[in-house]
Amino acid sequence: MNVLIIGDFPVSTKQKIYKVFPQEWQVHITNLRSAPLYLSSVEAIIPEHIPVNSSLLKQAPQLKIIQTGAGYDNVDVAECTHRGIKVCNAAGVNANAVVEHTLALILSWFKNIPYLDCFMKDQQPASQLTYNGAEIAGKTLGIVGLGNVGARMAHIGLALNMNALAYNHHPRHISGVRMVDLPTLYKNSDIISLHISATHHLINSQAFQQMKSSALLVNTSRGSIVDEAALISALKTHEIAGACLDVFEQEPLPMDSPLRHLSNVILTPHTAGLPDSVKFHRRRYEFFKENLTRFAKGEKPKNLVN
Repeated sequence: MNVLIIGDFPVSTKQKIYKVFPQEWQVHITNLRSAPLYLSSVEAIIPEHIPVNSSLLKQAPQLKIIQTGAGYDNVDVAECTHRGIKVCNAAGVNANAVVEHTLALILSWFKNIPYLDCFMKDQQPASQLTYNGAEIAGKTLGIVGLGNVGARMAHIGLALNMNALAYNHHPRHISGVRMVDLPTLYKNSDIISLHISATHHLINSQAFQQMKSSALLVNTSRGSIVDEAALISALKTHEIAGACLDVFEQEPLPMDSPLRHLSNVILTPHTAGLPDSVKFHRRRYEFFKENLTRFAKGEKPKNLVN
């Protein structure tokens, strides 16, 4: 199998990726600029946040399959279908990782972990200690989107003795979770956690106006779901209490973004689904290997989207 992985990776991550795949495979890892050097003979492509369009596809006459992560909005599926190229995603593979990261952000907020860590390391006197926190037991967790991640997040919330509200495009039944419309979720939730597919600016100034002033917004899904300018305004005016963000409208987050300077924000650099090291999730790459192996054997690959 001749596989091309397109993305920007540190050397240490490339070494980990190479070890996942069979030694007899030809596996190349390169950035988009150098990809044309390999496209003419490649059979499979794993595009890491790289656009796969007609311009790229016409350079890959031997290409048979494209394997993506959870999302595939960077792939022109219609063009791939026209060319007879299979497109598969890895939906659900990183769900546990994202749920754990989301929970870590929520606990860090309510337990003041970033502040307390800095307080100790800055060697400040105990008399200067000041913070406001809370137990999350008894809080209401509002989950927007009940897919692989959202459903698991609901179970975690219930296990931690939280109340759970949820909104989903298509209502689902999860014991202990009350399905509501978005205005009801905004109004009653102490924590609003986003786990929905890309819905441009679903969370906007109107949504913030409906939330509690004590509400925490958590986004580990897609940056475009949140109107970032409206969020910054809501944080500055304390229309909501805070936000925990792993994804942004522009990535990487610009150095001059006001979000980097707000005290009521916790930020991580789009790493929720990459727990093992920089730009690496072992379970995800093992799924890629297994799915490409199925395809190479003539079997139907998992999570086929076209």
